[in-house]
Amino acid sequence: MVRNGEELISLCKKNNWTISEFAIQSEMERSEATREAILDEMMKSLTVMIEATTEGCEKEVHSVSGLIGGDGYRLQNYLKQGKSLTGDVMVSAMAKAISCAEVNASMGRIVACPTAGSCGILPAVLLTVGEKLQLSNEKLVEGLFAAAAIGSIIAQNATVAGAEGGCQAECGAAAAMSAAAVVELMGGTPEMSLDAAAIVIKNILGLVCDPIAGLVEVPCAKRNFAGAVSALTTADLVMAGVNSKIPFDDTVDAMYRVGKSLPSELRETAQGGLAVTKTGIELKKKVFGDQ
Repeated sequence: MVRNGEELISLCKKNNWTISEFAIQSEMERSEATREAILDEMMKSLTVMIEATTEGCEKEVHSVSGLIGGDGYRLQNYLKQGKSLTGDVMVSAMAKAISCAEVNASMGRIVACPTAGSCGILPAVLLTVGEKLQLSNEKLVEGLFAAAAIGSIIAQNATVAGAEGGCQAECGAAAAMSAAAVVELMGGTPEMSLDAAAIVIKNILGLVCDPIAGLVEVPCAKRNFAGAVSALTTADLVMAGVNSKIPFDDTVDAMYRVGKSLPSELRETAQGGLAVTKTGIELKKKVFGDQ
C-alpha cells in the first residue's frame, strides 16, 4: 500500500504498472486471494452498479420520504428526444447518476463508492464511458480498481465523509476517483490520472454538506450528476494535454484542511446551508412533521 500519489506514481513507473494493476497487486498481497477471486469480487460490485444505474432510468423510483424521485426516468426520456445541448454522453451520465441516488434513497441496493451519498458518480461515469468507448465489463472492472486506489489515498490523507469534510469530501472524492479511472481507460498515464483527480478536487473545494431534513436526498442527488459531469469534462481536459499546476497530494491536503475549517453546521448536521432555508425547513416538516 502506498501513502500518497507521489509514491503511487513512483511504484507504477518502477513496475511499469497502471494504477489499476497496482491496486490489484496490492489487494492480492493484502487479502492473499488469487487474482481471479479479486476480479470476480469487483465484478459483483460492477453488477450492482449496473442494476442501480438502470433501475431509475427504466421506471420512476421514489425515495421513502418522497423528497426525490423520477428524475432519472425523466432524464432518460429527455435523452431519447435528441434535444440535449450537452450531448448524449452527458445526459446519459446524468441520468445514471440520478438513478443511483434515487435507488439509494428508496432503500435499494447500491455500492457506496466511496459513500452512499455519492454512490451515483463513479457508476454513472464508468458505465457511460463504457458505452461510448465500447469497453467490456472486464475493462470497466479495471477502472474500478484504479478508482479504488485513488479513493484509498484520499481516505488515508483526508476524508471521504461529509460529516468530517463536507460534500467536497464525498462527491469530491467520488468525482476525483472517477476522473482518474476514466483517464486510465482512455490510455492516459498514472501521472495524467492523478492530474485529473487533482483538477476535480480543486474545482469542488469548499462544497458544504447540508442535507434537507438530514436525509441523503436533497441536494445530494443532484450533486451526484454534477460530480459525474465534472469527472467526464476533466478527463477530456487532461487527455487533451492539460495538467494540474497543483499536485494531487497537495489538493488532497487542502481539501482536508478546508473541510476541518468548515463549521459543524455545514458538515452533514442539517443545521446550515440549504437545510435551514425557508423551503428546506418546510420540506423537513413535510417529512417529519413539526417535531
